[in-house]
Amino acid sequence: MKTSNFYLGFLAFVVVLALSLPVSAAVTLYDTDGMSVTTDAFFNTFYVYSSSDKDEELGEDRDQSRVKMGFLPNYIGFNFSKQLDNMKVGGRSSFWVTINDSEENVTSTGIDVRQFYGTVEGDWGQFLVGKDFTLFCRSNIFLDEILMGYGNVSDTLGLIDGTGVSFGNIGTGYVYPFPNAQITYRTPTMAGFKLALGVIDPAHTADNFNTAVVPEENAPQVQGELTYNYSFDSGTVTAWTGFLWQSSEDAGDEGDDLDSEGVSYGVQVKVANFAVHASGFSGSGLGFLLGPGVDNTLGLPLVDADGDELDSSGYLFQGSYTYGPGRFVLSYGENKLETDPDDWKNKTTTVGYFHTLNDHVKLVAEYNVNKITVGTVAGEPEEETDTIALGAIISF
Repeated sequence: MKTSNFYLGFLAFVVVLALSLPVSAAVTLYDTDGMSVTTDAFFNTFYVYSSSDKDEELGEDRDQSRVKMGFLPNYIGFNFSKQLDNMKVGGRSSFWVTINDSEENVTSTGIDVRQFYGTVEGDWGQFLVGKDFTLFCRSNIFLDEILMGYGNVSDTLGLIDGTGVSFGNIGTGYVYPFPNAQITYRTPTMAGFKLALGVIDPAHTADNFNTAVVPEENAPQVQGELTYNYSFDSGTVTAWTGFLWQSSEDAGDEGDDLDSEGVSYGVQVKVANFAVHASGFSGSGLGFLLGPGVDNTLGLPLVDADGDELDSSGYLFQGSYTYGPGRFVLSYGENKLETDPDDWKNKTTTVGYFHTLNDHVKLVAEYNVNKITVGTVAGEPEEETDTIALGAIISF
């Protein structure tokens, strides 16, 4: 893989990259006769200063100032629900936009629809049909302590100058649960446990940038997540484990399978003002950033020269302390993709402070150090990026 081609592909992709924020507040638009319509919104902007120090194989060192959105883009969402006797129907649509479209893209804002689904639920559980964030590594990212912060950027991944989001801990702790078409069933909560199983639209991973390969998938991608929640007098415990499986193959007579499979896991414990998060994943044929379908599209390798699936893994450790309106966070995460002869490695250390002014406004200060090693380039060159981010968040 030539890194210059990867940079260009990645830069084009991050224009529309977005991530989910669990709804924390909503404005009621309609609530009559069992029918409810609400809306929620999220706005954030950061002043960012990044200093990139690279080995010469990756380009020139540079310092860059930006005014940019953070790990979460700006969005507006609409929620619908209707009670029908012993059944409840609902749905959500959310629309995500970048604010970084002026300097080079001349206000060519793209609307990125990350959620557009309907639900049917009752005492037996819930079915979701449509487009939503997937299940593998879902809780890893939604329970990330810096979800509303800034996180890692680098020139290697095209993120310092990118018009999309920064990367939080994507690629340094978990892979992204990319939104996808799905049919997902969730059980009722039983003794604190809830199981989600999803049939997901599969990805053409077998071609691996070989134009002679015609990929086919005889079965959908399957994902699942089991969560457990327990509350006690001074705190809560949340634990989870998830999985992903998919097989893609060349439709030709000599076609080889590319199997993507993995396991995700984690636990978050909150006691009084303290919280601890520990999570991770491991798998093969997954990639190490955005999942098997998107990593493949970006030119990141899923297999080695012999066609064998590459192993990848990652973990994330975090601690936080809340005192009055302030929350202090320490975070470290890393991912590894085992390529021959050297590995891709991506590590991020973050120190953050979140200050709540009121129910709708937060201020954020963050210092982040990202180190990425490009194992597919001779000499295993490294880039280190130090970033200071100061931001404001407004949500409804």
